[in-house]
Amino acid sequence: MVERVERKERAQARAKATANAPGPTEIRSHLVRTELLKASAWLGLALLIAACIVLIQPILLIFAAIVTAAILDGGTRLLGRVLPIGRGWRLLIVCLSVLLFMIWTAMFAGSQIAAQAVSLQSVVMAQIERLAAWASDHGMGSFQLDTKTISDNFAGTFGRVTAAVGSVVGAFTSLVMILVLGVFIAIEPRLYERGVAWMLPMKNRENFYITTARMGFTLRRLMAGRLLGMFVEGVGTWLACMAVGIPMAALLGLLTGLLAFIPNIGAIVSGVLLVLVGFSAGTDAGLWAIVIYLVVQTVDGYLIVPMVAKKTVDLAPALVLGAQILFGALLGIMGLFLADPIVAMIKVALEREAERNAGAAPKVGKAAAD
Repeated sequence: MVERVERKERAQARAKATANAPGPTEIRSHLVRTELLKASAWLGLALLIAACIVLIQPILLIFAAIVTAAILDGGTRLLGRVLPIGRGWRLLIVCLSVLLFMIWTAMFAGSQIAAQAVSLQSVVMAQIERLAAWASDHGMGSFQLDTKTISDNFAGTFGRVTAAVGSVVGAFTSLVMILVLGVFIAIEPRLYERGVAWMLPMKNRENFYITTARMGFTLRRLMAGRLLGMFVEGVGTWLACMAVGIPMAALLGLLTGLLAFIPNIGAIVSGVLLVLVGFSAGTDAGLWAIVIYLVVQTVDGYLIVPMVAKKTVDLAPALVLGAQILFGALLGIMGLFLADPIVAMIKVALEREAERNAGAAPKVGKAAAD
């Protein structure tokens, strides 16, 4: 009896020892565990980069919605200086004002602009063919140009990553998503800011709040300057063209205003269209078109842009143009439109990081001296 009990105890001891013993998958080497952790970190980073590449379209749409929210938030803050009412009511007034403006534009100016848009393509192509013929006559080569060739080259210049906005349906769907998401963000921006900060370590949250506050301030000022420049260039071009008799004045004003959102490249494209249409109506109208373009761009470049740049991030023109070329080639039309705000946000983040490093440098030096 005693022997049976001892055998049972020995069997239980062996079973317990087996259960606590390392298995075939147990990694006891510290070096192997360390290398596996490093490999996991690099693999996670690679997967994150791959996900960003695959999801670049929705990421750009989300950033465009953030830019839209900054515009709505800026209008809400500006309205709060004259109307002491709740933020929700002020945001509602801003959204309704934008909606009414779009409806008014579609109802009263839509038919005129649509009629002018039909003839714009033929006028521009006729002027381009004249330029090609002039170049051929002066020994600069033979050019065979048509609408499809020009549009294909233009699309190829700015990449095809954002192909979802390449059609009318895709552009309309993307615009609706941007507006709806932008309104949701503008309703309660602090909610999303706190949500992102909650996922960060406690020691990094204060710096995150400071950086996002500066980014929001910079983005609001930057978009205010863009909207002011769009209004001045669009309305100024429209009134000036109508005064001197340049055809399609309303359409040229609308295109100039919209393209003013894109610094540098937008001004070049709108200027080319304006001059081509002006010379289609005669030499005098063409010369007036050149004068109008120079005056409008001078007012925007030497009055509006410096005034806004004093209170926001001052971006060098070459830096903005280089970013537009890079983002346009990599990300398509959406990247071209968002290059300016993206560069501004990156600059704000780098400036904040430089401030932190400058603040930590004396402490490090003092500790080393001690």
